Amino acid sequence: MAHQGVGHGQGLLDACSGPVVEPNPNCPVEITLGALRGRWTPLILGEFLRSGELSYSQLAAALTGLSDKVLSERLAQLTEAGILERRRTPAWPPRVTYALTDRGRALAPVLEALWSWGRGDAT
Repeated sequence: MAHQGVGHGQGLLDACSGPVVEPNPNCPVEITLGALRGRWTPLILGEFLRSGELSYSQLAAALTGLSDKVLSERLAQLTEAGILERRRTPAWPPRVTYALTDRGRALAPVLEALWSWGRGDAT
């Protein structure tokens, strides 16, 4: 007897099957996991969801266990993925802030589901 998924459409993850060498651009799950990769990424996104626009120093102060190197890498990764927008003011000294894009704000329910599942709330 073949296994049938409960509550999912036929072929939901068909685009995600096969050997994984690099993220498959046709697999929505891999795209999402790629955007959230890295231990600190969900925590960084959580700060933006709580606070809105933040500077590098504000993020560093909020996430004290995070090294400057990793914070810089994650901000670049999230900006490149279209999740964060980097804003530079033309004043002196120049001020750089980051804010979630619409695509970034759309990750809120994903992060809430991860949080609930990790706490054991999901059934």
